[in-house]
Amino acid sequence: QVQLVESGGGLVQAGGSLRLSCAASGRTFSNYAMAWFRQAPGKEREFVAVISRSGSMTSYADSVKGRFTISRDNAKNAVYLQMNSLKPEDTAVYYCATGPLYTSKVTSYDYWGQGTQVTVSS
Repeated sequence: QVQLVESGGGLVQAGGSLRLSCAASGRTFSNYAMAWFRQAPGKEREFVAVISRSGSMTSYADSVKGRFTISRDNAKNAVYLQMNSLKPEDTAVYYCATGPLYTSKVTSYDYWGQGTQVTVSS
């Protein structure tokens, strides 16, 4: 059974930083792309960042490019999202996801974590 568990969310002031972690179990971690998505109240879930199986490729939403960094440690079955220069509009529940394709499409990911709340105050 595949499980993804996020941690590291919280309340931070605008301009601050947070580092999200996602621990994976249940299948060979390094065989799958990993991604972060987020969902704000009343909005659809949106793509944030994706990293390839080996970690050699990454891609970001325009809204976070230059501020967020996705990384992974295949030895620890973990993926991370370093978030710097946070803005109030980054407030959302952040989800990690795993799937066979390196893509930004929500529907391509077959397992999801439960989410972690990130709140950025102005």
